[in-house]
Amino acid sequence: MWLPILFLVIGLSLGLLTDLQIPAAYSDYLSIAVLAAFDTLLGGIRAHLERKFDEVVFITGFFFNVALAAFLAFLGVQLGVDLYLAAVFAFGVRLFQNIAIIRRIIIDQNLLVKLRKK
Repeated sequence: MWLPILFLVIGLSLGLLTDLQIPAAYSDYLSIAVLAAFDTLLGGIRAHLERKFDEVVFITGFFFNVALAAFLAFLGVQLGVDLYLAAVFAFGVRLFQNIAIIRRIIIDQNLLVKLRKK
């Protein structure tokens, strides 16, 4: 569980402490890469809560998802089609599914703790 949180803290710190400006031409790529990164982060949290977390799967999934999303955005620009919207939809659906599952796991764990106390 510490690895996803560590990367989140490092990323937020670097983002807040630097004065890095992203050109508008790369905004589609960056938005998809951030969405893919959040999807991987939430997937890692979900896997940890389900006791299935594997660091190798997390790291490779992170880089593969970001690279695939950026490639889809690049291919869409080359073809003149908003292909990045497919990645936004796919990662968005997975993001909300992971959030829902994380919420259910936390609620179930809290209910079990309360039932054991009674």
